Amino acid sequence: MNLSFASTHSPIGFYFKQSPRDFVVEEIPLYSFGGEGAHLILKIRKKSLTTFEMLKILSAHLGIKESEIGYAGLKDKNALSIQYISLPRHLAAPKIESFSHSNIKILSATYHNNKIKLGHLKGNQFFIRIKKLNSFNAQKILEVCSRVAQVGIPNYFSYQRFGKESDNYRLGLEIIEGKRKIRNKKIQNFLISAYQSYLFNQWLSLRIDISHLIATTAPNLLSKALKFYLSCDEIPLEFHDIAYCKMLQKQPHFFKIFYGDFLCHYPFGKNFILDETSDLIAESGRFMRKETAITGLLSGKKTKVSEKEAGFLESKFLDSRIKSVGQRRYAWIFPENLSFYYKEQEAQGEMNFFLPKGAYATNLLREIAHREIIEETKEELESCENEILFGD
Repeated sequence: MNLSFASTHSPIGFYFKQSPRDFVVEEIPLYSFGGEGAHLILKIRKKSLTTFEMLKILSAHLGIKESEIGYAGLKDKNALSIQYISLPRHLAAPKIESFSHSNIKILSATYHNNKIKLGHLKGNQFFIRIKKLNSFNAQKILEVCSRVAQVGIPNYFSYQRFGKESDNYRLGLEIIEGKRKIRNKKIQNFLISAYQSYLFNQWLSLRIDISHLIATTAPNLLSKALKFYLSCDEIPLEFHDIAYCKMLQKQPHFFKIFYGDFLCHYPFGKNFILDETSDLIAESGRFMRKETAITGLLSGKKTKVSEKEAGFLESKFLDSRIKSVGQRRYAWIFPENLSFYYKEQEAQGEMNFFLPKGAYATNLLREIAHREIIEETKEELESCENEILFGD
């Protein structure tokens, strides 16, 4: 699954593999817990377990159904994760004090009126340690982090979304096409969502490529370049308008905004569409100031589809056969509190940052590295050291 990079720097060499020691994520709740109510709220630290595996362990000990346990998001297995869950107070409180597990630790407890639901979080705070990093590449990372903090990164779904072979989306497509049946509804919905994520990633990669094309092509040649790149004879008339193409180039943000795009107030708010009365340069300025961000489509029912030039590009990744509820997702995000520290003696780097909910830390790391970092091994790194370890 080849996806385009927003940045243009050369690849940066280092070694990374997810583990509880080198990958730490802490959930930031959407709201404060009241201290009273019918639900027991636990702050839990887990390692080497998926969220579902943790819920199964707690369910067995407490004698309650997994469906009665509330959680805001799923956390990686190969990580040290801190997250919040809710339990029915009258069922869980009498038994929770006797709970003990080598990979699960209860850090604190309180109460709240409502059950925690999926999505009830602001985002996640991350710590990542990378290894086999020399001083030259450490300096490059510092420079890239500075740029990323200013302009943000594309909000791709990362490799964890697509399974070990990166092909979950193919199974989801087979379900949509009626070629495969899955009895377990939970698994079926997960595979379909992987297919939705795949389409989103492909659309976002295309938009990044076109943004690069706009930045490097003379306005009077852009229509021909787009026809060639998209392999089509007809493109929206606006792309033939030299004044319009110049306006696209003048947008201050790298990721270009078109008429018909759906934007959303950032980091949360309402979606709104840009019509022909919109000032695209001004909107790009708001985007650059992190006030708004472009959204992309997760195909499905009851979702708004882009229009005009934006809709022309989005339609290539719209699958009306998907009967799941669709939605719009931020195409671009802005990491917060991004810091990088280099330990030269250990040849290691440490990153800390906050991402909004639904965003992947490994996607940020991929953009910084400007190469794929899927569960790489030391042998794989050593095979490419001569090409990228020392940069250029």
